[in-house]
Amino acid sequence: MDGLERQQSYWETTGATKTFTHPVHREWLAAVSSTSRVLDYGCGYGRTMAELEDLGFGRVRGADISSALITRGRRARPHLRFELIESPPKLNHPAASFDMVTLFAVLTCVPDDRAQRELVTELHRLLAPGGVLYLSELTVQPDERSRRRYDTHAERAGTPYGVFITDDGAACRHHDVAHLRRLLTDFHITDERHIEVFTMNGNPAEAVQILARRREISHPA
Repeated sequence: MDGLERQQSYWETTGATKTFTHPVHREWLAAVSSTSRVLDYGCGYGRTMAELEDLGFGRVRGADISSALITRGRRARPHLRFELIESPPKLNHPAASFDMVTLFAVLTCVPDDRAQRELVTELHRLLAPGGVLYLSELTVQPDERSRRRYDTHAERAGTPYGVFITDDGAACRHHDVAHLRRLLTDFHITDERHIEVFTMNGNPAEAVQILARRREISHPA
């Protein structure tokens, strides 16, 4: 099953033209300092980075596997700080380098269970104790077309339910919310909300947003 690095060709070509729509919920960020070190992992062309900047966050950095998407982002906002993820999911930053990480529709593009766990482990490393993880992901859709796609791919490839291939060739995964919560075992989930978004192909879809904190380090008495 494809991990981040295995989908590189799609995101350098067809995927680099897509529009991303998951919104930032401003109320969740009210308690986060505007001076926080923020990483937008899987930033694409920087839409979420720009929104965070517009909200007053001055130390935002984005990282993505697609040089084409980064080039697109730099054209739109040349001053934003982008970096290429050369060895997914790893980033060349020390542990505890960031106070907040946003992960918007990235696990959707990482269908494999192990690859998802490796990504979340890397984000746990990058976050300072008590740091915020803000996740936004598409959930398993209830419509007949989606269910048929999930069933077909599971039968053919033995993948988890919710994995499918888009008509233009992207391997994607829609998630059971319980699965996302299990991925965040090493975090403390503080809030959750269910919203409607548009997919990168312009279709209305159900999504979930989860706010979590990296657990503080406990010291023995």
